[in-house]
Amino acid sequence: MFTQIQPAPRIHFLPPPLPPDYPLLRRHCTPLLNHRRSRTSFRRLRVSNCLNGEGGNASCSQESEESTAGREDGVRRAYPYHEIEPKWQRYWEETKTFRTPDEIDMSKPKFYVLDMFPYPSGAGLHVGHPLGYTATDILARLRRMQGFNVLHPMGWDAFGLPAEQYAIETGTHPKVTTIKNIDRFRSQLKLLGFSYDWDREISTTDTEYYKWTQWIFLQLLKRGLAYQAEVPVNWCPALGTVLANEEVVDGVSERGGHPVIRKPMRQWMLKITAYADRLLEDLNDLDWPESVKEMQRNWIGRSEGAEMQFSVVDIESDLKVTVYTTRPDTIFGATYLVLAPEHVLLSAIVSDAQRKDVEEYREVASRKSDLERTELQKEKTGVFSGCYATNPANGVSIPIWVADYVLGSYGTGAIMAVPAHDTRDHEFALKYNIPICGVVNPENGSLDYFEKAFSGDGTMINSSSTTSGLDINGLSSKDAASRVIEWLEKTGNGMKKVNYKLRDWLFARQRYWGEPIPVIFNDRGECEPISEAELPLTLPELDDFTPTGTGEPPLAKALSWVETIDPTTGGSARRETNTMPQWAGSCWYYLRFMDPKNSNALVDKEKEMYWSPVDVYVGGAEHAVLHLLYARFWHKVLYDIGVVSTKEPFQCVINQGIILGEVQYLAFRDSDGNLVSADVVNDTGNFSQESIPEEKVVKSGDYFVMKDNPNIRLIARAHKMSKSRGNVVNPDDVVLQYGADSLRLYEMFMGPFRDSKTWSTSGIDGVHRFLARVWRLVVGLPSADGKFKSGTVDFEGEPSIEQLRCLHRCINKVTEEIEATRFNTGISAMMEFTNAAYKWEKLPKSIVEEFILLLSPYAPHMAEELWSRLGHSTSLAYEPFPKVNPAYLKESTVILPVQINGKTRGTIQVEKTCTEEDAFELASLDSKLSKFLSGKSIKKRIFVPGKILNIIVLEAPKVKVSQR
Repeated sequence: MFTQIQPAPRIHFLPPPLPPDYPLLRRHCTPLLNHRRSRTSFRRLRVSNCLNGEGGNASCSQESEESTAGREDGVRRAYPYHEIEPKWQRYWEETKTFRTPDEIDMSKPKFYVLDMFPYPSGAGLHVGHPLGYTATDILARLRRMQGFNVLHPMGWDAFGLPAEQYAIETGTHPKVTTIKNIDRFRSQLKLLGFSYDWDREISTTDTEYYKWTQWIFLQLLKRGLAYQAEVPVNWCPALGTVLANEEVVDGVSERGGHPVIRKPMRQWMLKITAYADRLLEDLNDLDWPESVKEMQRNWIGRSEGAEMQFSVVDIESDLKVTVYTTRPDTIFGATYLVLAPEHVLLSAIVSDAQRKDVEEYREVASRKSDLERTELQKEKTGVFSGCYATNPANGVSIPIWVADYVLGSYGTGAIMAVPAHDTRDHEFALKYNIPICGVVNPENGSLDYFEKAFSGDGTMINSSSTTSGLDINGLSSKDAASRVIEWLEKTGNGMKKVNYKLRDWLFARQRYWGEPIPVIFNDRGECEPISEAELPLTLPELDDFTPTGTGEPPLAKALSWVETIDPTTGGSARRETNTMPQWAGSCWYYLRFMDPKNSNALVDKEKEMYWSPVDVYVGGAEHAVLHLLYARFWHKVLYDIGVVSTKEPFQCVINQGIILGEVQYLAFRDSDGNLVSADVVNDTGNFSQESIPEEKVVKSGDYFVMKDNPNIRLIARAHKMSKSRGNVVNPDDVVLQYGADSLRLYEMFMGPFRDSKTWSTSGIDGVHRFLARVWRLVVGLPSADGKFKSGTVDFEGEPSIEQLRCLHRCINKVTEEIEATRFNTGISAMMEFTNAAYKWEKLPKSIVEEFILLLSPYAPHMAEELWSRLGHSTSLAYEPFPKVNPAYLKESTVILPVQINGKTRGTIQVEKTCTEEDAFELASLDSKLSKFLSGKSIKKRIFVPGKILNIIVLEAPKVKVSQR
């Protein structure tokens, strides 16, 4: 469970201080203040005086007692969110307000907005999760009000390792745990008022859902895109099981700390590499963050180069090592080869003298992940194979080394090392005293290749051989590369090659809690797909989810399920006991939301053609590569077989920022216990840390310091929310104290949606006060017992031009900012409007109604309640969203600078059509300007309409006073 935050002390919210001539006070006043004042407004004045330090302590104390009278919990709330939020959540659920009908008017525009659906963990939501959900909800509510058909569903990516681990530890079936977790997540999301169509809710663990996941696998199998191969996996001998990458930390199992090795096992693979070019090319047409597209381009890693062969020396058989390089121009600079520890030829070419060292090195390398092996900052390690190969360009014998910075899964699993022109090769060559030969001269002069590698282009040097007939000296790098490839193909030593970093997708897990793979193996060991009519192939019930200890998955224990009949021959057969990875169900769920109850097809063609693609897809940047890439791959396969009508699943992807835990302030003490400034702390000293409460901290310039000792600089840091750090904030607690609308508003107000932000529970106060001001603007002040009346204040008159201008500026800003997902500045615009409205003498109902509609996507509970109190009998969810009238955005007045004898002395506000005479008259009446004109003769006036008024006056002659 998440660490629960301690509830903050209950705050008695009071209205802000009000000036005595506050217009709304005058509007509701009783005869005690003027002829229209009321008892309520008189109380409001007393509260105002109390907050301003007037009226004496006794009256303030009495007011505080009266404000909590009649309340069961003794709490005076800023507005009754605890009553209105459950009320409207019940209404939305009972009336299915946000249900998208199966049969819709397809002539209307559509808007499909989707969250990356969550894995329902046992800990539930923390306040970081609703950030993206609130944004998509605001967009969905806006589009409904703009007349769109909106599809805004929610579901659960519910297969996964945590539930199975819990089952192993407790014996609780993963299904039971998953259902419980889903129920908790659902209740938390409903508590926040999100407008999901819950009738379309899906879970990847539902048999009617994974029936179609299995169907997609069969289509992949039919087209040769699913196959089996021996692939290295993380094998833990002590635990007797295969581990996922996230279960391996520094070469040992996360559970128990046992050694983990890389062991080849039969695995299912999906041939995503067959779609590499299309996955790369189609990125260009997507409205995605450029950083995400670049990450996918790098992951696919298309490169053009050459494959070339190096003959192994002193081996009886004619063995050749094939290498791939993107720099064929540097072939004369290759002074050694490097093979990956898992290279298939290694055992055949290693010398007897070096075999023991090589095997030990391979054993160590097998415990490292690919990420660890290719880390640029790590020290390069390797071992000599005892064997040599011939460089085909110059006939020189060069050593063959084994090093883990080369991966068997990339290219050919072997490289020609050119230390003068590759940083990694350079580090390796210096460490093991391998020759370095420069062959590319920079355009700006020569270089000491022993000092550092030069990886750029230039002019070729030291690159000719009469033996091979290859001469590229003096050519540019680009021309030299083309010449080398021509020579390779002509001599049979190699060829031009396009390569990809992208590897085929490992699509099997040795786990129970996943989709069964719908194939059988006959008595000859051949793989056969099961009939589509037999789908879904459901998981068998198991009581024991522990690993088998043999490497076989837990499903192997379900013998009655595993052993089956081959429908073709009638002979015995066995089911596949591996299951699909968690990625499988999340690859296509966006399609099922379009047609979740269809038992005859994955999705109805007409519905798919209407709703595809997803218009806005919101989620974390951590899914920028794998999930999005896998989903795009499956979508393209489905496009090829006619299931979907678009080439891409998600037209627009938006990554929300991360919400970090609250800022922690750290001070340092030396060995004597004295506080020392953080800027003098170093690694060699003996310093201890201690946490400093926020109230003892103050910001000084770019740093935080101790309030009572500014010379002590502190470290301020915030971390991503996690249970292990104990900095998780439960949204349920926030809703209890402030209400769901305040939480929604605060998450949007914290800063730009795409940026990372630091959580501050105290920061919610500001948006909570704003909502309270909106409430009082419409409903009025509470009575003595803290309760609000059931209706609204009295509204008066038709809107003035200035009020309409103020409203339409707000409409324009809020609409633009929602469209651009700049939610924080949209909130600021509504705050500015509210400030202006509090100053108006009269508050027209039509203005209030339009503003409530503007507020509703952000704070739907309050907006619904106020809308109802304004006399409307139905929800505002489908009311037309206010439209800006451009005429009201044009300002009719300007601020005109006024100069006296060329020096600016002040400004006046004039109509844009103001004449010179009118401007002069206004300037003459202005209290600041008139003193410069009084008693002076006007020599000249210079007037530029809308720009400036310059008045030239004659100065009175100075009178000389004679001295006697």
